[in-house]
Amino acid sequence: MTPAIKAAAMAGAIAAAAFALNPSAEKHRNQIKASVAERSPLAGILGVGALTAFASNYHSLGVASYTSIQEKTVSFGFLGMVFVLDSH
Repeated sequence: MTPAIKAAAMAGAIAAAAFALNPSAEKHRNQIKASVAERSPLAGILGVGALTAFASNYHSLGVASYTSIQEKTVSFGFLGMVFVLDSH
């Protein structure tokens, strides 16, 4: 197997994994709730994270995804991981 074929196979495997592991809307929403509760226990008790998660819009790009509220990106995900962006 030539190095070019190995590189193409590896790139194909990574792309397939990215498609298969693209986080769902529910995973984004759960991570938003957890992140808000972690940053502010009072906000977690009051359900601010749940409200934020409910109001977010999920967008899938195939290999990655993100949620937004009023054109502002709240979280992004790739390969099964979700990262919530700081509001500051």
